[in-house]
Amino acid sequence: MPPAKFLKWLILLIASLFYLFEFVARVEPSLASKGIADYFNLSNGEFGTLASLFFWVYAPMQLVVGLMLDRFGARRLVPPAILVCSTGVIIFGTATSPAMAGIGRMATGLGASFAFVGALYVVNHWFRPERFALLSGLVNAIGMLGTAIGAVMLTSAISANGWQHVLVSTGIAGSILFIIALIFIRDAPVAHTDDKQPIGFLTPLAAIIKDGRIWLIAIIGMLYYMPVNVFGSLWGSAELSADHSLNPFQAETAVSSIFLGLAAGSVFSGWLSDHLGHRKWIIVIGAFLTAISFTLAIYIASESVALLSVLLFISGFFGSGQMLAFSIAKESHPAAYFGTIIAFTNMIGIGGALVFQPLVGEIIDYSEGQFGLAMLTIPASLLAAGLLAILLKEFRHPDHIS
Repeated sequence: MPPAKFLKWLILLIASLFYLFEFVARVEPSLASKGIADYFNLSNGEFGTLASLFFWVYAPMQLVVGLMLDRFGARRLVPPAILVCSTGVIIFGTATSPAMAGIGRMATGLGASFAFVGALYVVNHWFRPERFALLSGLVNAIGMLGTAIGAVMLTSAISANGWQHVLVSTGIAGSILFIIALIFIRDAPVAHTDDKQPIGFLTPLAAIIKDGRIWLIAIIGMLYYMPVNVFGSLWGSAELSADHSLNPFQAETAVSSIFLGLAAGSVFSGWLSDHLGHRKWIIVIGAFLTAISFTLAIYIASESVALLSVLLFISGFFGSGQMLAFSIAKESHPAAYFGTIIAFTNMIGIGGALVFQPLVGEIIDYSEGQFGLAMLTIPASLLAAGLLAILLKEFRHPDHIS
């Protein structure tokens, strides 16, 4: 086993790669939306529903994931979650019916539900509290950077080899990551003290559900993250192809700029937040700037891949402020509640996809294939996030003050 100082970074890298893998698995259907819809004979709304099955499992599982991580740790949960996620991708890639594809999509969501919270759990338990915003931003950056590069490569691979072959290959790669995680992931040493009483299994959840401030933070995070759920993860390539006359490779190249921006912005916003010692106004300003840049990217009359990529990069950069919602949320309660509170916030944030992904598809169908009306949901959600964030009062529990 590697030395402890190296081991914690290795564990963080593995957990971050799982987040990268699950995010690729999450967005892969969008890379072949027309091919998958044609293969299963689905409308836009039906395809949106199939893709969103991932979130129908992922979102409610967050409560279970948080409670289980707080009780059992990452070692017992993260490796098997990687295996389940990988298996789901393979099932989707080999499916011959929408029902089987739906089972694969739900299995993918089940395994993926441990990825993001598991990675932040590693950050919280292996590293000092004052490094949380920066390192959680780094985790997000690895996921987003890998997704940006991977999406372009996978789009090219899908064009050459078909979406089924690519999804199966992705699932096999995840299975290799499972073996690595099984060998190396360990739980952080626990400092035992006699004066601390063990908390009940459901105590963190009960406290969080009764906290209206946490609900507000989670809703802000959901609205702020909505463009990634809708445009970045599903409908962006189709919109750029329909409204800006880009071919699939050009469209995915432009969409991948969102994730490049998120990668750069996640580290920067985490560093800036830790440096300034507050989060609120970074979220407020970031949400408003993201609304402006996304509006320009979607509605500007341009067929320039370079211009659209720059605007979407800026959208992702400012959109990365959404990560700070997790910092604000986790600092509101004792450290022992960490897994549950991060998972609850993530559940609400990702849960927005359950509504918005199929809703946007239905609006597109209602508009007879036109994207303009459906895409208005993006700036509207961002403006709402910024306005709600103004109402937040910053508070830091003593457990998170070093």
